[in-house]
Amino acid sequence: MAEFRIEKDSLGPVEVPAHALWGAQTERARTLFTIGDEPMPREMIVPYAILKKGCALANRERGKLPADKAGLIVRVCDEIIDGLHHDMFPLSVWISGSGTQFNMNVNEVIANRCSQLAGEPVGTGKPVHPNDHANKSQSTNDNFPSVMQMVVAIEVAKRLLHSVILLRDALSAKAEAWRDIVKIGRTHMQDATPLTLGQEFSGYVSMLDDNVRRIERALADVYALPLGGTAVGTGVNAHPSFAPDAVRCIADLTGLPFVPAANRFAAQGSHDALVQFSGTLKTLANSLNKIACDIRLLGCGPRAGIGELVLPANEPGSSIMPGKVNPTQCEALTMVALQVLGNDLAATLGGTSGALEMNAYKPLIIRNVLHSVRILADGMDSFRTHLVDGLEVDRKRIATHLGNSLMLVTPLAPAIGYENAARIARHAHEHGLRLKEAALELELVSEEDFDRLVVPEKMTTPRD
Repeated sequence: MAEFRIEKDSLGPVEVPAHALWGAQTERARTLFTIGDEPMPREMIVPYAILKKGCALANRERGKLPADKAGLIVRVCDEIIDGLHHDMFPLSVWISGSGTQFNMNVNEVIANRCSQLAGEPVGTGKPVHPNDHANKSQSTNDNFPSVMQMVVAIEVAKRLLHSVILLRDALSAKAEAWRDIVKIGRTHMQDATPLTLGQEFSGYVSMLDDNVRRIERALADVYALPLGGTAVGTGVNAHPSFAPDAVRCIADLTGLPFVPAANRFAAQGSHDALVQFSGTLKTLANSLNKIACDIRLLGCGPRAGIGELVLPANEPGSSIMPGKVNPTQCEALTMVALQVLGNDLAATLGGTSGALEMNAYKPLIIRNVLHSVRILADGMDSFRTHLVDGLEVDRKRIATHLGNSLMLVTPLAPAIGYENAARIARHAHEHGLRLKEAALELELVSEEDFDRLVVPEKMTTPRD
């Protein structure tokens, strides 16, 4: 059997591996863009097949594509959607900024597989041609950004939102279980007035609730697809009803509310919807970083630190210090958060670098946004499973910190004045006394009034 076959594109003949379903343009890109070892995100493959299926159905509906050719395209797209032929997409993410070679990779795989199904030689473009049929009514300039937005919406619905909500619920369970545990608060990394551990964790729950709402709002713009604009947004070579027909098919196939973009010139000339969405992911990363850092800090010790939380002992923490346990899940999630901040910067720079009717940084943008979605989802799942679910409380340590805090003096200020209350706190600290001992020694408040006013449990909510 021959090792290669000869295929032709508009520039001439190309040797293509005999086993490959890709064709001449993909093979050119495979040899011209040997940059790194990172492939185009694999999550792009199925959404591209969904888009091609929707386009074939829309073209058939209006009589622009014969039923037999459309049927073959749909059949191959269904194979790809079902997980077949994914090894036939060999291109690097670092290709043309429009993504043209990847679009042609999809077109060529579809056309060559159609040839196989029809009993025609692979590479002949019979009965389905990669440009004339698989790419009918489309340009890379409108279908690649459409797939970018489709894959983000699909992956967010399938993975990211699910992971956020599961972590939110795990933190909420802890907040409820610990709602009556009164502990010392801290501001500026110094002792402050009390709150409950449940209140502290309720803040983390609310942060994630807010992030879910932000993600859902940002998705509204991502759902607006530029498909139908073809080369520059005008829709040249596409029939007038193609965009609504094709996008309706895509929405039906995915179960997501995709709609045609209100202005395709804006949607193709910029990728502001994805830049904004990347910023939303950055905000989620900021929230997760704060949560992970707080839990790591509250668990530091176990004997020489705060030590109020007891983190699960998942693995030995040192190769030299026996018995050491480290907050590794916190460390992993904070590294994920910082990587997302870097991804957002790259996506932002790519978004701001578009010129005139097309942005030529598409693969860069989608690579970084999808990477953020992927590692955020995985990071939250790991953090929840291996840390939050097993998180425990050192009640004795919490009570000790609370009892020793000088900031319990705060309720005395309305009764004896700020300056006198401050004198009590300073006197207690300088002489190693408890607050009550210092207050009575200075004769600034009676024992009865001190016991009535300085009640940590009453300091966790507003009172008259």
